[in-house]
Amino acid sequence: MSTRDHAPTNARRRDAPQHIGLTTERVLAAALQIVDTEGLEALSMRHLAHTLHREAMTLYRYTPNKTALLDGVVELVLRDLRIDPHAADWRQELRKLAHDFRRLARTHPNVLPLVVTRPPATPLGLRPPGTLRPLEAFLQLLTGAGFTATDALHAYRLFFGFLHGHALAELQELVEDPEETEDLLRLGLRRLPADEFPQLRAMASELASYDAAAHLDRGADMMITGFQSHFQAAPPRRSTAD
Repeated sequence: MSTRDHAPTNARRRDAPQHIGLTTERVLAAALQIVDTEGLEALSMRHLAHTLHREAMTLYRYTPNKTALLDGVVELVLRDLRIDPHAADWRQELRKLAHDFRRLARTHPNVLPLVVTRPPATPLGLRPPGTLRPLEAFLQLLTGAGFTATDALHAYRLFFGFLHGHALAELQELVEDPEETEDLLRLGLRRLPADEFPQLRAMASELASYDAAAHLDRGADMMITGFQSHFQAAPPRRSTAD
């Protein structure tokens, strides 16, 4: 057989995608990329397998089902959310946390609904460890500052509820006509009957000038003030060596 007889086979081998060894990390990273670029509805085991140049059944060695895949994507994203449980000033650490979470939400807007909804859908002890680390660090931060464990947990739920709501609200702040200079027209408020929505129409300028970062700062400060006034903080714990 001549060397020409081998040419098509060799060409096919060169053109075929090079298989890089799969790992759970690589599977989750590919899933996150799909959600980031195409939306959550585009993520399926079949599409993910195609992206990785594998058969769909191969993926089940690395993630047992779609539920575990979604949990893994949330865990991967939350790795970037770090809370220093030993921070000298818990108030400043919460302010930093607020902006870190906003940055995460703006970087992965299509993942935000998963971040908000996936953890409550799974019993606490069955959640991926990475999704629980922000909670653990938050509790350590506040109990170390003198809060009781119960109050620290209440504070966590309130603070993250605020962060989730703020992030979702910011992503929904859309304008109808960005080129329009009149605020009523930019936001489409002219469509609302004046006799039914007088307050909304009157606040067109305020609504159009929404500053998400400033609103976040104000909200975080209000939350921190509330924690200080409603949760009686004991003196910070001292180590036995003191």
